Amino acid sequence: MTKTLVISNRKGGSGKTSTSVNLAAEMAGSGQRVLLIDLDTQGHCAVGLGVKVGRDAPTVHSFLAGRNRLRDALVPRVWPNLHLVPADCLADHGLGADKELLLREALASEQLNDDYDTIILDTPPSLDSLLFNALCAADRVLVPFVPHFLSGEGVRQLARVLFRVSSRGLNEGLRILGFLPVMVDLRIGLHRDIKSGLAQQFGAARLLPGIRTDIRVAEAFAAGCPVRIHAPNSRAAADFSQVAQEIDRLWV
Repeated sequence: MTKTLVISNRKGGSGKTSTSVNLAAEMAGSGQRVLLIDLDTQGHCAVGLGVKVGRDAPTVHSFLAGRNRLRDALVPRVWPNLHLVPADCLADHGLGADKELLLREALASEQLNDDYDTIILDTPPSLDSLLFNALCAADRVLVPFVPHFLSGEGVRQLARVLFRVSSRGLNEGLRILGFLPVMVDLRIGLHRDIKSGLAQQFGAARLLPGIRTDIRVAEAFAAGCPVRIHAPNSRAAADFSQVAQEIDRLWV
C-alpha cells in the first residue's frame, strides 16, 4: 500500500523543502518508487532537483485550478525512482477553495497510488486550501523544525489544524509521524532545550534524529541535486539516510 507523507510546519523557514527533496531522494535511492508533489508556490522542489519548469507547463496548481489532470503534470525520471509534480510560482493560494479533497481523489482516480510506494507532499506554511488538500490526502505528517523559540508555536498551530481536519471528518486517519529537528547543533543550549520541550509535550518517541547544520545542503540546492548525490559523504547525507530509515520503522 502506498504511504503518503506530508511535510508541514506553520512556521516558514523550517526546512520543509530541503527535507522533502532529500528524504524523497533517500527513499528513491533505497529502491522505493517515490513521487514528490510540490504544493508550495515558491517552487523550490524543482530547484532542488534541477528541474526547469516551463512557463505554460502543467503543475499541481494548474490541476487544482481545473486546467489539467494531476498525472499530466508529472515529470518522470527526475532521478532514478523519483518523479516530481512541480509547483506554479505564480499560482493563487486560493486554488481549490472549499474543495479540500481534490488531491486525494485525484491520487486515487488517476491511479497514482498504484504507481508509487511513497508519495511526499511539500506544503506552504499558509493556512489555505493548499495545506488542507495535502493534509486530507496524507496518511502521516512529518514536522521539520529549526530549534528556535518560535518553532514551538508553529508546531502548536499545526496541531490545531490537524485537529480541524480530523474533527470535520476530512481525514480521520491522519496522524503525526514525528518531529524532525533541522539545522541542529546540540552544543547550543537553546537547541537542546527546544528539543527537550517538544519531546515532553508530544512524546520522546516522536522526536526523530536531527539533521545537523551542514552547508552541503545549501550547496546541493544550488547544484540542483539532492545532497546524497552532491556530497554523499557529508554529515547531512548521513543524517537524511538515518531519518529515512527511521520513518520506515515508525510507520505503522
